[in-house]
Amino acid sequence: MSDSVALDPVDLQILRLLQNDARTTYRELAAEVGVAASTCLDRVARLRRSGVILGDQLRLDPAKLGRGLQALLLVQVRPHRRELIGPFVDRIRSLPESRALFHLTGPDDYLVQVAVADAADLQRLVLDEFTSRREVARVDTRLIFQQWECGPLLPPAPN
Repeated sequence: MSDSVALDPVDLQILRLLQNDARTTYRELAAEVGVAASTCLDRVARLRRSGVILGDQLRLDPAKLGRGLQALLLVQVRPHRRELIGPFVDRIRSLPESRALFHLTGPDDYLVQVAVADAADLQRLVLDEFTSRREVARVDTRLIFQQWECGPLLPPAPN
């Protein structure tokens, strides 16, 4: 069973515009997509109710917040059991350095994106918060040299 929601071209254009700038006013959105502002408001409300729009986020520059080094940590957890996973996930999500956490298939169980001050701060984080945990068997670290945002997320084009 699919969780997808039927979206028409106006909905898709609204989503495209909001992903480029979530602060766009309903009046500006309505003018761009060619509907009344009240119709635009109703459509955005429906997209929120249906779970297509999950929220609004503020993007910050980690370097300007003193976290100029970003890395990806590939973490292997052993044993990979539910009673260990919950506390591990909760702890990693609570760390101020953690930016994103992904549960994976394959030899690595988790991918964690972190933002830290420098290499010494990264070493401290890996040693004190990851490898010191009994369930963490291995951590592979990859520095992020550069990151790009990609285009708006839209449903696949029909065949």
